[in-house]
Amino acid sequence: MGLAEQIIEVVTRGQAVSRSEIAKTLRVAPSTVTLHVQALLAAGVLEEAGHGASHGGRRPRVLRLAGGETGVILAADLGGTHARLGVLDLTGQLLTASTMPLQVADGPEETLTRVSAGLQRIAPPGREIRAVSVALPGPVNFGAGAVELPSRMPGWSGFPVRDWLSEHLQVPAVVENDANVMAIGEHHARMGDSGHSITVKIGTAIGSGVIVDGRLHRGATWAAGDITHTRIEEADDAPCSCGNLGCLETVASGAGLVRQLREQGYMITSTAEVLELTRQADPIATSLVRRAGGYLGRALSMVINFFNPHAVFLTGGASSSEPFVAAVRSTIYESCHPLVTQDLSITPAETAENAGLLGAGRLALDTVVFR
Repeated sequence: MGLAEQIIEVVTRGQAVSRSEIAKTLRVAPSTVTLHVQALLAAGVLEEAGHGASHGGRRPRVLRLAGGETGVILAADLGGTHARLGVLDLTGQLLTASTMPLQVADGPEETLTRVSAGLQRIAPPGREIRAVSVALPGPVNFGAGAVELPSRMPGWSGFPVRDWLSEHLQVPAVVENDANVMAIGEHHARMGDSGHSITVKIGTAIGSGVIVDGRLHRGATWAAGDITHTRIEEADDAPCSCGNLGCLETVASGAGLVRQLREQGYMITSTAEVLELTRQADPIATSLVRRAGGYLGRALSMVINFFNPHAVFLTGGASSSEPFVAAVRSTIYESCHPLVTQDLSITPAETAENAGLLGAGRLALDTVVFR
């Protein structure tokens, strides 16, 4: 959370209503607070509301959110067959959320038209839309605001998603990979603005976001954390959606589990059906899910030994499966150096289905609204 967001949050909650109180609460130099407050006043986010009580000097000027209620951020977290939509205030708090069906394979314009309409429907009347933030299930070039070389998004590669959204909604837009925004949302909910973590999304495919010292690490070509195409020996030559053979995705993702169970004669089509079979203690499904967790744990072990994070957060459908999570955890502890795991936390994400919305909102605040 940036300083501007922290100022808004303490003012909104009534923890501090003057510049001096903000400086004391946030333990920041008064001159620094003054600079940020002036920027927020100029942006119309805060307003002055008279004077407070004097404590021996001049009466301080009281701050509040402009008009009592100020702008909002619209956020969308897209999956292959659905989108999670939400509205957040300028403190990053989620005000409302809903889910709508869609098919990302229908292409960018049809999909984004539906998402834009859905966001406009849930936008609160009378609140200014300050930005729109969208998470996409593919590699995103953050600088260009476009998807690059996606394996499950036909027609999306190179499409100017950010510019399209900004033009159609007439507000600044930001676009990011879904695992990255989930990492932002979960890390800040659990660890604040410091620490190192990896958030892994296990859905139809597998993605992960890397947080270093409280900040998202994207890598040289925006592809940091893309472990789904790590080669796994047990996958043999199973064809992957990326065009290679034997990737982690083919044996440990939701799509990989569906394929393996269909080869065993199960007439299923979704990860949810796989997880339902494990809840019913189906022996074949449970065995495959445990094995998938072990494969993911092995791939993560190399990353954890190298990166040495404080925490690994698991999100997505498979994170609700205890056999899967247990296999990930046990494999990591068996495979990593004891010094790396002595304080390592490996848990399902607490923000659950809203991790992407929370992360998308925070990303918009940091890069568009309060930049």
